[in-house]
Amino acid sequence: MTATSLLEPARSLPVFGEFDVVVVGGGPAGIAAGVSAARHGARTLLIERYGFLGGMGTAGGVTNFAGLYGKREGEMTQLVHGVADDLLARIDAMGGLNKPQDGMQGRIRVRSYDTSVYKCAADQLLLDAGVQLLFHAWAANVLMDGPQRIAALVVETKSGRQAIRANAFIDASGDADVAAFAGVPFAVGDGHGSGLFPSTMFRVGHVDAARALAAVGEFKAINDLMAKARERDPDAYRFPREGAILRPQIDPREWRANVTQIRNAAGGAMNGVDARELSDGEVEGRRQIGEYFRFLKAEVPGFEQSAIVEIAPQVGIRETRRIEGLYALTGEDILSSARFDDSIGINAWPMEMHAAGKIEWAFPRDERRTFNQLPWRMLVPCGVDNLLVAGRCASMTHEGQSAARASGGCFVMGQAAGTAAAVLGADAFAAVDVPALQRKLVADGADLDR
Repeated sequence: MTATSLLEPARSLPVFGEFDVVVVGGGPAGIAAGVSAARHGARTLLIERYGFLGGMGTAGGVTNFAGLYGKREGEMTQLVHGVADDLLARIDAMGGLNKPQDGMQGRIRVRSYDTSVYKCAADQLLLDAGVQLLFHAWAANVLMDGPQRIAALVVETKSGRQAIRANAFIDASGDADVAAFAGVPFAVGDGHGSGLFPSTMFRVGHVDAARALAAVGEFKAINDLMAKARERDPDAYRFPREGAILRPQIDPREWRANVTQIRNAAGGAMNGVDARELSDGEVEGRRQIGEYFRFLKAEVPGFEQSAIVEIAPQVGIRETRRIEGLYALTGEDILSSARFDDSIGINAWPMEMHAAGKIEWAFPRDERRTFNQLPWRMLVPCGVDNLLVAGRCASMTHEGQSAARASGGCFVMGQAAGTAAAVLGADAFAAVDVPALQRKLVADGADLDR
């Protein structure tokens, strides 16, 4: 008989270091948190599982910032500022930032970038701020000091299992790994065995730019070509979802493709915190890319001689764990352009529900104010005093998370978390002086819409 579980012997862990603030995760939320904490004088360590920063923007191959722009008084304008401005300026100075690209009949605006430039710019941004980086490290557990306070984070590294002590911890892991280890209540996906479906992203090079732009320069033109191919021969191609996002990069000879949709064996969204589903999903994503690329070369003008230049290092995860916090951002908050007394900044992305076989968009009802404020309370988890959670795993409903998970909202949450942890950390983050935090954020360039 094979045992279903084994007992791991207790062992003494070496202490990697002691810090004021430890940030787990190097995506937009973690970048903003680390920079903000260090700039306000905190001894700050940022821990990242890969050997580079950027989160889903690099490891997931997203290659564009979404949620930075929205309509204020009817005019499309950049609404997310602060650390995000600093990062974009560095990427732009290195020649890696595209001009804004509009879509959905002018209702959304994104900024695409060169992934390699993003990685380099993010490194220098954090190092210049005084953040210590620990790459190739994975949060593995927490050691508690009583039921409501984290004493140390346990990480797995190439040097072995180690402990890291800090006064405050910021979980920007995307999957709420630290919060889950600490016993914070959470939900996964939609709570019914599915969630926002993941996608594996890829980039295509050696494109005939002039012909491709003429054929699919419009945001939805690729959907028409897919529909025509299906009408001509329903069995020729098996598209994983209705429609696609196919857009040029800075050099229009290279295009980014967001076309895949990854299910589990039951037909629901792949669970990104289930080891077996995640592994199977990586293989399925690459299989779908191969099938879609066959369509691109055969059916889309300008792509006849193209080649895949990169498949993202990992499947792009949109939603896994979402913590239970003092307030959960809802879908109605997005649609109603909600305001909050404890605003820490702005989310300017609409609801983007990646449902089975399709994407369902829902925009704010006020077309002149297409954004909502984000409340401080969504960063404060229930039950753990010295932990904040920022990014796609913060306290949100399934519907609210479909919007605020975008990089713009993550920059906002991270900057607020890092600032609070460095300057206003209390015995419990629930007791933070919110007006004082808001004044600090405004002084650092954030737009709270107040």
